[in-house]
Order: sequence, then C-alpha cells, then structure tokens
Amino acid sequence: MVKYNQEVNAMWVWLFVCFIVGIAIYGIVPTIIIRKKRVRLFREGTASDCLALTFDDGPDPYYTPKLLDLLKKYGVKATFFVVGRKVERYPDIVRRMAEEGHEIGIHNYRHISNWLLPPIWLDWGVRRAAAAIERATGQRPVYYRPPWGHFNAWTPIVQKRYTTVLWSHILGDWNEKIGTMELFRRLRSSIRGGAVIVLHDNGDALGADKRAPEQMLSALELLFKDEAAKKMRWVTITELRNVQTNTQISAM
Repeated sequence: MVKYNQEVNAMWVWLFVCFIVGIAIYGIVPTIIIRKKRVRLFREGTASDCLALTFDDGPDPYYTPKLLDLLKKYGVKATFFVVGRKVERYPDIVRRMAEEGHEIGIHNYRHISNWLLPPIWLDWGVRRAAAAIERATGQRPVYYRPPWGHFNAWTPIVQKRYTTVLWSHILGDWNEKIGTMELFRRLRSSIRGGAVIVLHDNGDALGADKRAPEQMLSALELLFKDEAAKKMRWVTITELRNVQTNTQISAM
C-alpha cells in the first residue's frame, strides 16, 4: 500500500512538472520572444504632443457609462479593449463607445490567459469577440490585446489578422489599496508624448478589486483638470499610430 501511494504521488509530481514545462514552452517563452522582439505589436508612439488612454476588461454596466460620461465631459478619446462575452451582454454600451468616437479592440472572448488557451479555443474566442463587436457597432475591430499581455505559440497566427497593442505604462489601478491620490500621481508621471496608458473599467478579473474602477474614475478626473494633462492631446490608438507614421515620413 505504501509503495502504491508513493507511485501515485510520483505520478502527480511528474504530471505537474510536465504541465509547468508545457506552459513554459507554449506560453511563457513565446511571450518573452514576442515582447522582446516586438513582433507585430504596437506599444508606444513617437509623437511629442499626444498620448493614448486605453481601458481593458469592460464593458461594465456600472463603471463604463460613468467613464464614458467623464471622457465626454473633457473631450477625451480613448481605446477600449473589450471582453467578447461582455459585449454580447451589454451591446448598447459598446455601441455608445463607437458613437462617441472611441476605438474598440478585442480582449479575448473571456478574460483568460492565453497560456491556458489551446489554439482552437483562442482562435474561436477571438473570432467570436470580433463578431460581437461588429454586431454592436457595425465596425470590424482591427486591434487585439491579450489578457495580462500573455501570448502563446498560436498568437502569431492571430496577429496576422489584427494589430496587437500592449502599453508603455501599466499603473496597477486594479488594486484598490493604492488609493486615488497615488493613482493620480502615477497617471501624472506617465504623461509624455507617445505614451500608451492602460487602465481598467471593470474589477472582476482575477486579482482585481471589484471597486477599484471607482478610484480610477476619481484619479482620472483629477488628471484631466491638471495643467500638464491639458497641454496634451488624448487620442485613439489609430490616431497615435498615424501621428507616428506622419512623423517618420516627415523625417525622411
């Protein structure tokens, strides 16, 4: 009996080791390579007078409308990376995003790390999320951001259909403990030309605090009132990329 238990324990250890090695080969190594080599991805621009705000994990029925009201109040355009399942649930919010001039990209169908998604599930999820966005807005999305910035060996296939967008500044706004003023300080220190800032308008992702978007909204309003922020143009990812392209052409 003791020998049997030892064999069972050894089997579970072996399976766990195989799982970790598999995750490393399928997910962690491709993530490191794609990020380091910047393979088919955009993470910051070159413009000196504009930057992009991006929001992940929505739409949220409570926080996203508040965020849209705030952006409208200060004339700010942003890019939203939305979860397909939530788009199907709240299409009117996504439609409002598009109608008010914001850009919409894909953040998977469910908020699951690509390290855990087999190729067929990843491909199916991205296609279904894209279809949900198109039904809600009449526009086919062209941008993709994987949850947590995790890639896998299949992601380069997905990247052929979309431009993958990461970020230059990620501020930890999903953690309610940092507080409104600390988040405002981090936001203010992120203001520079070409920056791509990521925030979150939903707090139900793994590791996030459900009420964290409340302090994000408060910190964001403080930022929009700040003189340094008023000197910058807040643009969508497409606008930031176009400014980058135009700048590069002018320099040639």
